[in-house]
Amino acid sequence: MIMRLLVTRPIEDADALATKLERLGHQVIASPLLHIAPRPDIDIPKDDYQLIALTSANAIRCLAGTRHLEALHRLPVIAVGPQSAWAARQAGFAEITEAGGDGVGLARHIIDTASHKAGPVLYLSGLDTASDFSGLLERAGFAVRRIIVYEARAATALSPDAAKAEGVLLYSPRSARLWLDLSDKHDIRAKAMVHFCLSANVAAILPDDFVTRIAAQPTEDSLVEIIGRAA
Repeated sequence: MIMRLLVTRPIEDADALATKLERLGHQVIASPLLHIAPRPDIDIPKDDYQLIALTSANAIRCLAGTRHLEALHRLPVIAVGPQSAWAARQAGFAEITEAGGDGVGLARHIIDTASHKAGPVLYLSGLDTASDFSGLLERAGFAVRRIIVYEARAATALSPDAAKAEGVLLYSPRSARLWLDLSDKHDIRAKAMVHFCLSANVAAILPDDFVTRIAAQPTEDSLVEIIGRAA
């Protein structure tokens, strides 16, 4: 069954996902719930970092064209998933490992495979994060230098076509809260839609009487897979 799907990812990520869904026969309505705004004055202090950790592709994208990238290229990158790994590759990094699936999984991978004695972890992130990535590493003895390189600003309105959607893709607890607020603001019957959630933490934000489907793994491929099963 073909579905009309509301894609709520930031525009930087939405295009590739929309193409993937359209190839499967679905109709896509783009309505980003978050807008990525790079910070203007990013400062990354020099240090003997052992690796760069990425929980978002936007962190690397927001460094594009800055003076920092060339100095960081020598470092290995451990990225949470395929989107962040691809962004690092596009930015010129050579040694890239994809691991974890989410912030907690990424932290566990680093704890299991790296040594806290090898130097600080450089964590490039947004202002708001879905997990206590830094805290998990610090409690395991790692020094973490977190550099906030962008803000994800909340949308104030939905696409005019949002009410036509039969399914909604939600990627974070924050985006789920925004969806509830904005769908109520626009008098959209969100309860009548299927909510495809990246994780149980995302689904937990929604009312109990909402129809939810949770990805088996916190990855976009897994989310697309459950959409295929529902359709």
